[in-house]
Amino acid sequence: MERPGPSEGKKARTFDLEAMFEQTRRTAVERSRKTLEAREKEEEMNREKELRRQNEDIEPTSSGSHVVRDCSKSSSRDTSSSESEESSGSSDDELIGPPLPLKMMKEPSNHIEEDILGPLPPPLYEEVEEDDDDDGDSEEEENPVQKIPDSHEITLKHGTKTVSALGLDPSGARLVTGGYDYDVKFWDFAGMDASFKAFRSLQPCECHQIKSLQYSNTGDMILVVSGSSQAKVIDRDGFEVMECIKGDQYIVDMANTKGHTAMLHTGSWHPKIKGEFMTCSNDATVRTWEVENPRKQRSVFKPRTMQGKKVIPTTCTYSRDGNLIAAACQNGSIQIWDRNLTVHPKFHYKQAHDPGTDTSCVAFSYDGNVLASRGGDDTLKLWDIRQFNKPLFSASGLPTLFPMTDCCFSPDDKLIVTGTSVQRGCGSGKLVFFERRTFQRVYEIDITDASVVRCLWHPKLNQIMVGTGNGLAKVYYDPNKSQRGAKLCVVKTQRKAKQAETLTQDYIITPHALPMFREPRQRSTRKQLEKDRLDPLKSHKPEPPVAGPGRGGRVGTHGGTLSSYIVKNIALDKTDDSNPREAILRHAKAAEDNPYWVSPAYSKTQPKTMFAQVESDDEEAKNEPEWKKRKI
Repeated sequence: MERPGPSEGKKARTFDLEAMFEQTRRTAVERSRKTLEAREKEEEMNREKELRRQNEDIEPTSSGSHVVRDCSKSSSRDTSSSESEESSGSSDDELIGPPLPLKMMKEPSNHIEEDILGPLPPPLYEEVEEDDDDDGDSEEEENPVQKIPDSHEITLKHGTKTVSALGLDPSGARLVTGGYDYDVKFWDFAGMDASFKAFRSLQPCECHQIKSLQYSNTGDMILVVSGSSQAKVIDRDGFEVMECIKGDQYIVDMANTKGHTAMLHTGSWHPKIKGEFMTCSNDATVRTWEVENPRKQRSVFKPRTMQGKKVIPTTCTYSRDGNLIAAACQNGSIQIWDRNLTVHPKFHYKQAHDPGTDTSCVAFSYDGNVLASRGGDDTLKLWDIRQFNKPLFSASGLPTLFPMTDCCFSPDDKLIVTGTSVQRGCGSGKLVFFERRTFQRVYEIDITDASVVRCLWHPKLNQIMVGTGNGLAKVYYDPNKSQRGAKLCVVKTQRKAKQAETLTQDYIITPHALPMFREPRQRSTRKQLEKDRLDPLKSHKPEPPVAGPGRGGRVGTHGGTLSSYIVKNIALDKTDDSNPREAILRHAKAAEDNPYWVSPAYSKTQPKTMFAQVESDDEEAKNEPEWKKRKI
């Protein structure tokens, strides 16, 4: 058989695009007509209702005139509607899209361009209303105090000592707190209930105070900076990922050592590059590290005074784009380097704060143009990176007693937040809000009767975390303005511990076991609890503790510990000052008269006394053994 040629096979399907467009245009015109008719009917009904209400309140004579006017209005409306229908009929040939608004339909059709396709702009009065709404929104936006989420709060009990570090992951699901008690606690908002208990607690740096905690930009690692010279990186579950190496403290040039040689102050993750972080130390260096290479730092920055002497950096941070590194030093200066140029700082302001006071925090704004510094001289200052020759604003009267009191920007970059410290029993610590544009003190929150050390405003949750000097971590939120976070755990009721659950045995699943060894599958926990309650072995009550002396781990009722019991009964002072020989011979007469205990036992094996009196020869001969007599 011959194959069919290209003309003899199946023909390609053709589409008439003009017919399809015409059909689409007709359906659009029909829909627009129907919607216009429905709108006109609704307007007629509303007008009739209004006229009826007016007729009820007006006299009959005047009502007649109103009826006449209404008839004239209705006739004019009918004529205008007919004209509009004619004009729409003429313009329907050109217009495609949704129906026109009523105001636009009442305008003459000459103003409508013939080549317009798609929806037309809304009528003029709607634009005015929208402008008014925008003005109202702008007024609300101009007042950033209304966006502060402080209507509700929850309290997380970290411990009894100062909460000196806070860290929240980028998604806002987990919070970590660290304190002067060496503990790092993990809080999961989605897993907590109203009891607000941490699900994990550990001491990653043994007996060193925790100074800084921060999640990486991916949220899978946590940088832990303590009072030691070695920073650590742990994962989300608390397991160690890496530990920075310790440098050689006998080398003079700190750039030639592989790590820090003195106590750390703080640290920060790079905002863009995964696995890179920075630390500053008392060895007068700022070092950058990589998680993959814990045996040596990546680069070393050495702050110097104007005379070239060493100076200790007390805090450091990255800019928002990660290109700049800022550090504040003990001599009151703020120095900013390019991340790739470690020799000379790009910006250096030598008297940003009072010399000798530890600047506790420097923070960049979200737009990256402004730097806020929290000084140990009880001030908060604002700097413009583009003109780093003098502070933009300065606020005083903010007492601080901790070397890690920090400040932060609000998510919309319009507010700056910092905390104040107080002496014990001398008032309450406050969270103070400043407006960035005018630097006015616009709002305050009384936290607790202790210092406010740490504050953190998460941009995604819109919630404020605060660490205090009495071991509390507080979370402030607003049900309407905040997202997730503390709102998840507040609504969960506290779980009640079931006493009967301790009676049940764990069910071991062995799918490949033989039928004779396979355990019956549990149908429900409740039924199993009822069965275990009836079982005398599983529901056997434990034996009660021993009553009387020795109960509860204590020996007797006279002492709280075993040592006190021994001291009272055994180790009492019973010394005898008499002569020990006389004390022994005191019983010699009684033992000789009645040799019941000692003499009979040693009668055959008792050795000859060496210091006894010499017996006579006759007595010796009598006592001589038989074999000697025979030999003689």
